[in-house]
Amino acid sequence: MKIAVLGATGQTGQYLVNQALEQGHTVTAIVRNPAKLTVHHDKLKVVKADIFSPDSLKPHFKGQDVIMSCLGFPASVFSSVTGYTQSMSAMVSAMREARVNRIITMTSWYTEPNSGAQSPFLIRFLLLPMIRRVLSNMYEMEQFLQKTDDINWTVVRPPGLKNQSATAEEFLTHDGYSVPPSAGQSVGGSVGRGDVARFMLSLLNSNAWVKQGVAMTTK
Repeated sequence: MKIAVLGATGQTGQYLVNQALEQGHTVTAIVRNPAKLTVHHDKLKVVKADIFSPDSLKPHFKGQDVIMSCLGFPASVFSSVTGYTQSMSAMVSAMREARVNRIITMTSWYTEPNSGAQSPFLIRFLLLPMIRRVLSNMYEMEQFLQKTDDINWTVVRPPGLKNQSATAEEFLTHDGYSVPPSAGQSVGGSVGRGDVARFMLSLLNSNAWVKQGVAMTTK
């Protein structure tokens, strides 16, 4: 497939680009700073664009089969986080103009404000309040996608991210804001970035989770 990747220089994005190339896909990496992407491959094209500008994105979206976003925006103590909604608004506008209708993006467990009520104590009272502004903007982006009729979107929600390559572990998924423990099995609160990329790419070959959010982790 022809894939445009945003956030390609980020930690998860680099795993996604490398795995996509290994699988034989043609990748256009849309980045702010091309020097930060050190991968070279015959099927990789690196382009510079403004992720908040539909006009800047549109020429790079034309002819693509799917848009994949690993964009992340840091938490801010003093101001609200808006990067997720602003970039997605630009992406969707550019997709419409370029006639691309499939996008796979990533957020996190616990984006919905009340979804962390059953989470472990430290997550509920220490971690979630620290990243609430990020989670809130992720949730707004998810709500924005839900209101689109013409876009075949999937939101992948991983737990905490570790800098680890892909494994062959089985995926656990749930159509909510986290993966609950099942049949006596505990569910890890973190997953390797390589496995998140592997899961996102696995969605290219199936209609599972179209127009849905999916919480995931590995066994």
